[in-house]
Amino acid sequence: MALVPFPNQAQVPAPGEENNEPEWSDDHTGGKMSFLEHLDELRKRIIWSLLALFIGFGVAFGFHDQIFDFVMRPMQQLLPKGGTLIYTDPSEAFMLHVQLALIAGLVLAIPVVATQLWLFIAPGLYSKEKKLAIPFVVMSTVLFVVGIAFNHYVVFPITWRFFVGFTNDILTFMPRVDPAFSMYMRLALALGITFQLPTVVLFLARMGMITPMFMIRHFKYAVLLIIIAAAVLSPDGGGVGMLAMGGPVILLYILSIGLAWIFGKKKVAAEEPED
Repeated sequence: MALVPFPNQAQVPAPGEENNEPEWSDDHTGGKMSFLEHLDELRKRIIWSLLALFIGFGVAFGFHDQIFDFVMRPMQQLLPKGGTLIYTDPSEAFMLHVQLALIAGLVLAIPVVATQLWLFIAPGLYSKEKKLAIPFVVMSTVLFVVGIAFNHYVVFPITWRFFVGFTNDILTFMPRVDPAFSMYMRLALALGITFQLPTVVLFLARMGMITPMFMIRHFKYAVLLIIIAAAVLSPDGGGVGMLAMGGPVILLYILSIGLAWIFGKKKVAAEEPED
């Protein structure tokens, strides 16, 4: 005959039933965090990222002359013979060196920034998903650097040559360093960020949040968004910079479909029978 406890009486588990209640296993260590705990965690990750950026900036500033020559020399060589970039504000040239060191410092700090981003989202992941930490950091770093290099060697020279091409006997192109470098930096950061597309897709595919068929079905919409973004970010109105930016990103989208197919769909399908 089973005993029925009083309404306010605490139930004591019977022997052998102590572990019947569901608990978080080792496969999920996320638990629950309050809103303030999320903010505190975000604050810590931002502080570490800024510290890495500050250290990277300090290291890069020690080589600011070499960085200046690496970035600005090709820009000057594309000008008409004898042409140079000019500056009209006393602090303009100095601030250019600071901005160059800041961009170089960001490149140096990218592994740390990517690691801090991963540490921020890791508590909500399963242990199998946490194994993606190293690929996430490596891919983020490599693709960011590749995006910036692609801008330096391909996109910006094409765009810059387009503007220089209007020089003739009547018009002389005498660019100021500040707007010229602002255009360079905007394109570099845009490509560094957009080149993260394979990393994001790989991560989402491994978690089952996106599938290759979904990406294929929405391919035309993705192309439209890429073209619009390239048109907004490209500084020229002739479509040269837009094609130089948008074309590689479309290829990255196609590559991302392949990554989702290899690392997402097949892996998830192989793990489903274990449930």
